[in-house]
Amino acid sequence: MVLLKSAQTLEGSRSTSKKRRRALRLFASIGLLTGTALASPLLSVDEAEAFELFGFKFFEGDEEAAAGVINPIAYAVTLTLTEENETLKEELESASTLVVDAEDPVSGSLGLLSKAKNDRKRLVASLYENGRYGGVVTIRIEGQDIAELAPDAEFNTSAGPVPVTITVDPGAEFTMGAVDVTADGAPVDPETYDLDPGSSAASVRILSEEAKLLEALRDGGRPFVAITERDVVADHASDRLDYRLGISPGEPVPFGQTFVAGAKDVDPGFIAYMAGIEPGKTFSPTDLADARDRLLGLDVFSSVTVKEGRAQAADGTLPVQVEVGERKFRYYGVGATYSNTEGAGVSGYWGHRNLFGRAESLRLDAAVSRIGATAVSDTARETDEFDYKASAVFKKPGVLGPDSVYVGSIEAVTEHPLAYDRMSIAATSGVQYKLTKQQTIEARIRGEYEEITDYLGDADFLIASVPITYTYDGRDDMLNPTEGIYAKLYAEPSYEINEGVPYLKARADASTYLSLSESDRFILAGRIAYGAIVGADLEDIPNDKRFYGGGGGSVRGYAFQTISPFYPDVDRPGGDPTFNDTPTGGLSLFEASVEARIGVTENIQIVPFVDAGTVTDDLVPDFSDLKIGAGIGARYLTSFGPIRVDIGIPLDPSSRDGDYQIYAGIGQAF
Repeated sequence: MVLLKSAQTLEGSRSTSKKRRRALRLFASIGLLTGTALASPLLSVDEAEAFELFGFKFFEGDEEAAAGVINPIAYAVTLTLTEENETLKEELESASTLVVDAEDPVSGSLGLLSKAKNDRKRLVASLYENGRYGGVVTIRIEGQDIAELAPDAEFNTSAGPVPVTITVDPGAEFTMGAVDVTADGAPVDPETYDLDPGSSAASVRILSEEAKLLEALRDGGRPFVAITERDVVADHASDRLDYRLGISPGEPVPFGQTFVAGAKDVDPGFIAYMAGIEPGKTFSPTDLADARDRLLGLDVFSSVTVKEGRAQAADGTLPVQVEVGERKFRYYGVGATYSNTEGAGVSGYWGHRNLFGRAESLRLDAAVSRIGATAVSDTARETDEFDYKASAVFKKPGVLGPDSVYVGSIEAVTEHPLAYDRMSIAATSGVQYKLTKQQTIEARIRGEYEEITDYLGDADFLIASVPITYTYDGRDDMLNPTEGIYAKLYAEPSYEINEGVPYLKARADASTYLSLSESDRFILAGRIAYGAIVGADLEDIPNDKRFYGGGGGSVRGYAFQTISPFYPDVDRPGGDPTFNDTPTGGLSLFEASVEARIGVTENIQIVPFVDAGTVTDDLVPDFSDLKIGAGIGARYLTSFGPIRVDIGIPLDPSSRDGDYQIYAGIGQAF
């Protein structure tokens, strides 16, 4: 039976050590292979995060790569487990530097012996992580146990790589025995933290649950939680681990003043305000994390640290320290696109992130497209004119509290899509407000004047509207989600002033993601959308406000606007009717997509997909005219998001659709 005692204090902002290192710090002395307790200094941690236990150092940092290995020796290693357990064997192989570095020579016989002795400690640590406290690790070099080899042993290299064998008898898997957890004398229910008798005694799991207990106390407003006693007893006769933990939680403490360091061009008072930590409110680690996220979201800092003070102020409050590193405020960029049907496009932008010293931003964009666009039909309206777009967007954070942003914009557009020609100028003014981490609501006032030419002639519109958007984003990653739900509800009550026509356009979109493997190498993703326009007839709705389907963000394989009702055919005197393939747009839209994101390597995905959609001039979608597109895509996963290429094929194409469409971009399709 082996006994371990230690004491540890959790201070303000604790480091996030790797699970393996944290596990060893607590459990590396439990169930020593000899089954005897040793009297020796318990724990020593250096700046490089290596640590010493009973005179042995664990996880020392690797030496910087030398220009060459002196007296290189090659070795051949095998690892054998005495029980059939493939998962455990894989973990041991990952922990073994002899196995991981098998292709790299070592420096001389001493280098091989040193590597083997360090490997034995790593393998023992890995056994502890899996609750195997009675395991035996034996490493032999040229058939000799390394425990019996002299430090100056020499190995024969003339016959080829030096043979190294690792044999691991993992022993029994320990379970929790008696568990006693108290917080300042008050007992804590172990079952709340999955530490009840009979549960797994894996060191990593125990430390994880212990961390949850400590974090729960901190979440209760207690920043100075301290572990005052920890006794762990491994009983090899019963394969049980008895565990006793004593905690001093401290008293709840209120937040105090927020101090800011590192600010140069951004107002420090504004930074403290945007941190949003109220003096007098009870301490909360969640508030500190939210403050950091909020400040990073201002887009003016390259780094942000928010932490509580190490001690209370004289008035009993706990100061908050914010440290920031500012990024470059001015930025610009250019881009280009090309399509075999839509032609080429060029775009550029310029922006400033800190216009007046309080993270006010201004961004100017301009783009020209349809350069060299080719006609796909000669039976309806065609144009070879370019598309132009210019916009200016101003944002000012903090107008209605730290979680709000004012947004004002002006935009001018000249475009020539399939259904119409349009010239428009619009201005908006509104506020975005973050309700929670996942929920955002935005409301704006929008005024727009536009001139539209379609199949029936020319018309001009003057529109006042109030777009309102609610967004729920529960995805684990914006550009490459593997789980979670994303939903967006949009409503825009509008009034066309020239003709006195009120109407409401609304749309709901939802996406969900499901990982079918722990490695996230197989992801199922689905999307559904429904939209409707109520309050006016189709011909009274401006063309660009109607619904159209097709394209990369809709039903892949179909060209933009080709999923739509069409104007009727035109009779010619004395001849056959002329087929008309100009879309009218519709009053309702339904879309659905499903795709499988299959990782063939760590960075490459193959993505088969099926999209479907319909647009009708009634409020109820006409599923008898459902258009289906199918295809396959490829993703290359990078640090800034997936690079995406999709090839979609329309299964029921119109005269306006090609045999296939190619789409490219950054981020998943949805």
